[in-house]
Amino acid sequence: MRIGLFGGSFNPPHAGHRLVALQCLKRLRLDAVWMLVSPGNPLKDNAGLPTIGERVAAVRQAVRHPRVHVTGFEAERGFTYTYETVRFLISSLPDRRFVWIMGGDSLAGLHRWQRWREIADLLPMAVYSRPGTSLRAPFSRAAVALARYRLDESDAAWLADCRPPAWVYLTGLMSGLSSTKIRAAEATRGAIASFS
Repeated sequence: MRIGLFGGSFNPPHAGHRLVALQCLKRLRLDAVWMLVSPGNPLKDNAGLPTIGERVAAVRQAVRHPRVHVTGFEAERGFTYTYETVRFLISSLPDRRFVWIMGGDSLAGLHRWQRWREIADLLPMAVYSRPGTSLRAPFSRAAVALARYRLDESDAAWLADCRPPAWVYLTGLMSGLSSTKIRAAEATRGAIASFS
């Protein structure tokens, strides 16, 4: 089985997340995408983060696709970092071929992730372009360090078969939605409502 691992806080999930999951299913020729709802991003302020159960339910509601599975197992296992999750899945399920899926904004900051090079050495990665990241993400510190392992986008369908490190930068359909912008808009609406 070829499985895409799409991790994130998903606070809140939106149509852009669904778009990335479905495009990766198709373009990477995956059998499934597992959306890994994280306990919280170690690089961000997680104050006010809804519970893992609330976010898992919200992602299931937002995505709804038979080949997309949503889980909060990282919290159950006590994992904080992506490398822990990836290492566990690869050792526990050696018959699966995993691909890490992330947005261009994540590639731009990948060098700040705990053991990011180990992640790149453990499984191939698919980076999906997001509005505003197409100029900086492919030239970020991690992208430059991994440049010789980058596949041409036309070879994306074979990424799951590649020995890591290997990665592809996917362009195409994009959504302008952002969890950060959605939260900011909700906060603004809440502030306006309190003055009414």
